[in-house]
Amino acid sequence: MNIKMKHALALATLAITSGVTMAGISATKHNLSSTQPDATNNQVTDTAEICVFCHTPHGANTGVTAPLWNKNLPSASQYSVYSTANSSTIDGQTLTVGSVSAACLSCHDGTQAMDSMVNEPGSGADTIASFTWTGTRQTNGQLNGTTIANLGADLTNDHPIGIQYCGGGYTDDGSGASTGSCTDTDFKAPVNDTINGSLVWWVDTTVGTASQREKTDMILYSRDFDQDDGAGGTIARKGPSVECASCHDPHVEAKDTTEVAFLRVSQSGSGVCLACHTK
Repeated sequence: MNIKMKHALALATLAITSGVTMAGISATKHNLSSTQPDATNNQVTDTAEICVFCHTPHGANTGVTAPLWNKNLPSASQYSVYSTANSSTIDGQTLTVGSVSAACLSCHDGTQAMDSMVNEPGSGADTIASFTWTGTRQTNGQLNGTTIANLGADLTNDHPIGIQYCGGGYTDDGSGASTGSCTDTDFKAPVNDTINGSLVWWVDTTVGTASQREKTDMILYSRDFDQDDGAGGTIARKGPSVECASCHDPHVEAKDTTEVAFLRVSQSGSGVCLACHTK
């Protein structure tokens, strides 16, 4: 195959995959553009671009563990998280809010307008002086306090994030391999694998293939947790952390009209909860 044919094939593949991605998010509440099909949803009249409210191909915020992020992050110190103060049965370390979940909270804590971006639509930043918003769940682009989507800064009434999965049973041993065992009977043991030289974890669900990580699995994210160094001290090791995107995929529609949007699997029969919690 010559170079021109390869190039044409690559472009065709990109067009197809981009179309699939666009089809997924365009009908969701995360489409904040004027192309949003539901007129009651929060949306602007100033741009038909969909992805720009979260992502930018150039000049992205490099301090975020999210791809090409187009927003500034809130300060982690402003949040109170669910911890041992709320439940005596928590046996995993709980960290402050990290950038994986802070990316979601950059809109969902209600303190920053959804049109606050690093790069606005068009060539160059700050081309739109003020976005015009419609929809009843926002005020000047900030989520109203009356909508469940506005989590606020007090996260003690929400599922814990930044918490080490399985009570700290799994961790990176420092060489890029996993060590330990998941002895907490309240959880299923995660599946672990190596992608691009980095240790990754996930909780396999009954949807899809058991031998590989998929969007319909509960994704666990690597963060630094203190581990016993064997000499009376601690050392930071990568471990699997539960974050907002563990249960939520921001690009997918609800499974049906009775389901909550953006869940990785159906909540029917408590499928989301029972993927990790066994009772």
